[in-house]
Amino acid sequence: MFIQIHADNQIPSDNDRDTRLEEQIRQRLARFEGRITDVEVHVSDINGPRGGNADLRCSMEARINGIPPVAAIDEGNNIDRAVIGAAKKVVRAIDHQLGKLGDRKGH
Repeated sequence: MFIQIHADNQIPSDNDRDTRLEEQIRQRLARFEGRITDVEVHVSDINGPRGGNADLRCSMEARINGIPPVAAIDEGNNIDRAVIGAAKKVVRAIDHQLGKLGDRKGH
């Protein structure tokens, strides 16, 4: 599984943070490790320099063999919460898609 993390220009670049986030994403999506080809993560500061509550947004898209890509968005007051929330939503969406696929095949 290949994971790409992108951040907008309001969020300073940090390799340690990206490594930590990648590990958290891998941990959440571990059940689907063999099916997911890549995950694209975009983190942005929706309020910019103004600040405010829940001002970080994470959009995550997972590309899975055999089904269309699955995407989710979550917001949080720090990057970790936004990324973990989006990863949890992606897991639920993948479960849902795979469940529908199983129902069509009669399993």
